[in-house]
Amino acid sequence: MIKTILLKNRPEGKPSLSDFEFVIEDSNLKISEGEILLETIYVSVDPYLRGRMRDAKSYIPQFELNKPIQSGVIAKVLESKNEKFAVGDFVSGMLSWKTKQVSTGEGLIKVDGSKAPLSAYLGVLGMTGLTAYLGLNEIGKPVTGETLVVSGAAGAVGSVVGQIGKILGLRVVGIAGTDEKIEMLKTKFGFDAGINYNTSKNLVADLAKAAPNGVDLYFDNVGGPISDAVLFNINTFARLIICGAISVYNNTELPKSVSVQPFLIKNSALMQGFIVFNYAEKFPDAMKHLSGWLAEGKLTYTETIVDGFDNIPKAFIDLFEGKNKGKMIVKI
Repeated sequence: MIKTILLKNRPEGKPSLSDFEFVIEDSNLKISEGEILLETIYVSVDPYLRGRMRDAKSYIPQFELNKPIQSGVIAKVLESKNEKFAVGDFVSGMLSWKTKQVSTGEGLIKVDGSKAPLSAYLGVLGMTGLTAYLGLNEIGKPVTGETLVVSGAAGAVGSVVGQIGKILGLRVVGIAGTDEKIEMLKTKFGFDAGINYNTSKNLVADLAKAAPNGVDLYFDNVGGPISDAVLFNINTFARLIICGAISVYNNTELPKSVSVQPFLIKNSALMQGFIVFNYAEKFPDAMKHLSGWLAEGKLTYTETIVDGFDNIPKAFIDLFEGKNKGKMIVKI
């Protein structure tokens, strides 16, 4: 028995379980020359998948209705007729939400569970880590002694960005949604300060207190009112790195926000969005730094592991309620 999860409906607002459909397929899969049979081990759920559920042009193809959803997956090779992969190998890549599937191996890379837990290759040693490292360094161009503010700081990318900032000698302030997450940022990840946006009475003032020398770098994972508050605290020549906007992904109307232009003009500041694949040629160098820091104990990570293939849609929906700490992963 092979389970598959399809996109049944294009969500209006926040996704619901009714937008997904489970189907059972024939388990007697046969592979041809050049193919491999894979068994899914871990599935990554990520906020950007919400954008792929819309019927709108984006930087990545949209999911088709009544077709399997795809995301980052760690899988085990069960059978192989491809000389590049052996039975027992573990691979990482963009694969369908299926318990088993056939692949040509294109786009897959082998991962070594003896060097790091397999799930880490979906997080700190995967696109999450690459996004954090490359966004901060390529756009932010940090300088020792500057102040970095990270929104969505307790999430997968944000928690890695903050740690890299500390490694590079920055003062790091994290914004998250619970006191428990703020405590984790300071004790586990070494952030200098944290702000709970749900209990803050005046986020602009609280940011000024946490960043007394102003904000030189802002790594934005959320957009919305939180990012508006940061604008009031940016320094001259500040760099605003736009990675995500989870606060508005489920909006059905255009969000209202302050006008960014006066802040950018007044401070000669840079605001730039990016996707990690903009810097694909730099992946090997970034991975060398990330894996080195992880091995040296300078970099750590946290994961929210959900058990069971059937819980993939619920884990994805929970991202929009902030129920994850670090990377949200489903263990099959």
